[in-house]
Amino acid sequence: MVSTLSLGLLILRLVAGLTLAAHGAQKLFGWFDGPGPTKLAQGFEKQGFKPAWLWVFFVILGEFGGGLSLAFGFLTPLGAAGAFGTMFMAIVKSHWKNGFWNSKRGLEFPLSLLSIALAIGLIGPGSYSLDAFFGIALPETLLFCVLAVASVTRGADVDVALLVRSCRHWIRGRS
Repeated sequence: MVSTLSLGLLILRLVAGLTLAAHGAQKLFGWFDGPGPTKLAQGFEKQGFKPAWLWVFFVILGEFGGGLSLAFGFLTPLGAAGAFGTMFMAIVKSHWKNGFWNSKRGLEFPLSLLSIALAIGLIGPGSYSLDAFFGIALPETLLFCVLAVASVTRGADVDVALLVRSCRHWIRGRS
């Protein structure tokens, strides 16, 4: 049973982690038709993120760094919290107002990545991970929860008002 669970976690970590890292590479290097950091910062300024360069750093760290951390199972609570926080902010700032479906730039895709980061952050990377190989024994659940809350609240002053407005907009569109 343990090896089956660890194999399942490995597959989940690799797919979600490398997917997230690829999105981060779009932002960090401009690969895969991505904006690169300069265009990303310009877009963040238009969305009201100040200072924009700091938010660019958070997004790249959460997506690229968090994705690689998840994929390799290395310092997993840190990577899972970064991925969780980044996807939370993406949902609140960009996707919530578009509804659920990804075809309309909704929250379907980032919600999936957020959920995977949450699950891995809570249960750990499994036996087939660099954490297990190197004997890194971080207090996984506690550390993840503290970091996830911190990553979500880092932009709370900007995003609470936006979330309320987005909810109102979404509810009005439904009635």
